Amino acid sequence: MSLNDPRWGNNNQGGGDRGGNQGPPDLEEVWRDVNRRLSGFFGRKGGGSGDSGGNSPSPGQIGGGIGLIVGVVAALWLASGFYIVDASQRGIVLRFGKFIQSTEPGLRWRLPYPIETHELVNLTGVRTVEIGYRGSERNKVLNESLMLTDDENIVNIQFAVQYVLKDPKEYLFNNREPDANVVQAAESAIREIVGKSKMDFVLYEGREQIATNAATLMQEILDRYQAGIMISKVTMQNAQPPEQVQAAFDDAVKAGQDRERQKNEGQAYFNDVVPKAKGTASRLFEEAAGYQARVIANAEGDASRFKSIVTEYAKAPEVTRQRMYLDTMQQIFANTTKVMVDAKGNGNLLYLPLDKLMQATAQGPSAPVAAPDVAATPSRPASTAGSDPVAPPKADVPVPADYRSREAMRSRERGER
Repeated sequence: MSLNDPRWGNNNQGGGDRGGNQGPPDLEEVWRDVNRRLSGFFGRKGGGSGDSGGNSPSPGQIGGGIGLIVGVVAALWLASGFYIVDASQRGIVLRFGKFIQSTEPGLRWRLPYPIETHELVNLTGVRTVEIGYRGSERNKVLNESLMLTDDENIVNIQFAVQYVLKDPKEYLFNNREPDANVVQAAESAIREIVGKSKMDFVLYEGREQIATNAATLMQEILDRYQAGIMISKVTMQNAQPPEQVQAAFDDAVKAGQDRERQKNEGQAYFNDVVPKAKGTASRLFEEAAGYQARVIANAEGDASRFKSIVTEYAKAPEVTRQRMYLDTMQQIFANTTKVMVDAKGNGNLLYLPLDKLMQATAQGPSAPVAAPDVAATPSRPASTAGSDPVAPPKADVPVPADYRSREAMRSRERGER
């Protein structure tokens, strides 16, 4: 016994003390203490705690305490059946594991566990699965991304599928692993579409079309499975040849681009040269047609003029012949240089520059008139240019001075007229 024990030195006092030996607590005393506390809770008073022979708890008191405990436990058990469904969720109530109902957003109540349970399913949240890679395009999954095209080429395709839930009941109960079904359906759809397409179509111009067709085919597959999933979008992340043949493929692409560039340059040259050639040919054709029409018109005009001349010639042959001769001479001498030679002189040659005289006359009376050049060539005949072929000049004939002056004046007067 400890020295601080209040019962120190009282070994022989009190019937409850058993010779100073410390034993286990008295169960009856503990029960009386619990009973007093419960009685105080219900407004009753129990016996004193110091009396070893106090009143024992009645059966009613014991039943009241047990009923209170049972009521509190029952209230907590019933309260566990309340649950809240958010606006983006739907509640699925199960009774012994069997589907009972689907609840709308708000505060809901079901029978407590283990009779009924509930699951909350998010309908508006967009879920994403990745095919051919995980997280980043560098983390490739080759067994998913490598696919065979229709022209027996291998391409590496990486894409992502986004989907939402349209029926929570089908999503939870019709398939054991619905998310895995999405992955398998996406891979099957892409492989089917790529297997029916050419390599160039898959890598370049057909990427958007392949994504659209894949989304449609995936939705058909999931609808047959009754997965309760709706595909919202399929995004092509990357499409390229395998790394082992990337360099060779780049060379082939460059060669194809060079071919297209040269074809475009040739087509541009064709578009530039051919229209010009066609225009030149058309212009030459039109000129030829115009020349033809002009020649025909001139010939017809000449024929008509000749017919009219023949008619007039039949009326007056001599006058018509003389007129034709004069017109011909006028046409000949109109654009030639004239030299007048005195064939009746005494051998002196008189040269009159008629063209200069006519030019001076046309400029005005104040312009100086060039003097005639006189050259004496008694022994050699003079050469003429543009002279009258009917009356050829005669050499070694003297020409009087008055005759030369008179002829000069006539020539001047004729030029002025």
